[in-house]
Amino acid sequence: MSDLPQLYYVTSSLDESVAFETWSAVIAPLFEPRPCVGYHRESSQRLAGVAADNGHPAPVVSSAGALVDGIKAIGAKKIALVAPYMKPLTQVVVDYIRNEGIDVVDWRALEISDNLAVAAHDPANLPEIAKAMRTADVDAVVLSACVQMPSLAAVPMAEAITGKPVLSAAIATTWSMLKALGLNTRVPGGGTLLSGAY
Repeated sequence: MSDLPQLYYVTSSLDESVAFETWSAVIAPLFEPRPCVGYHRESSQRLAGVAADNGHPAPVVSSAGALVDGIKAIGAKKIALVAPYMKPLTQVVVDYIRNEGIDVVDWRALEISDNLAVAAHDPANLPEIAKAMRTADVDAVVLSACVQMPSLAAVPMAEAITGKPVLSAAIATTWSMLKALGLNTRVPGGGTLLSGAY
């Protein structure tokens, strides 16, 4: 079940203005309703509408949408992707991204079944995972398709190893938030998307 009804409640309960709202769950918008093509756009618009109806309009950034937008912003049409999820769930993410017109050439499901273990995954493992993937014919590498799995510290090394731009769901969400606020998108060590060029 999606978290959208709970998010509507939280959004409608806001009693002060915020600059923006962030829905930091890549997976949630991918499941409801079926088919879920482009649902991150619909859910963000609906949540923004609830905030506006409550007298506190604010743009909404979803991590699912931010990842798609970030990939497209750097001009990537073909990617390799790493996710901590089990294979069936990773396949949902891959299919969703493909439905957005991005070719997922290679992907790895790390199959970490425990949510706490996802957050504790050592990002130092990610460059070697990326190195073992088929990246020669991709335009970019998504080092973590999950905002919960740490990857920022590994991005510079993964870019050096693959010779490709590297981003993650968390990096893309940060980029989207900075853009929504009209702020500089340059974050040292944040990879190509956070270079300030996009």
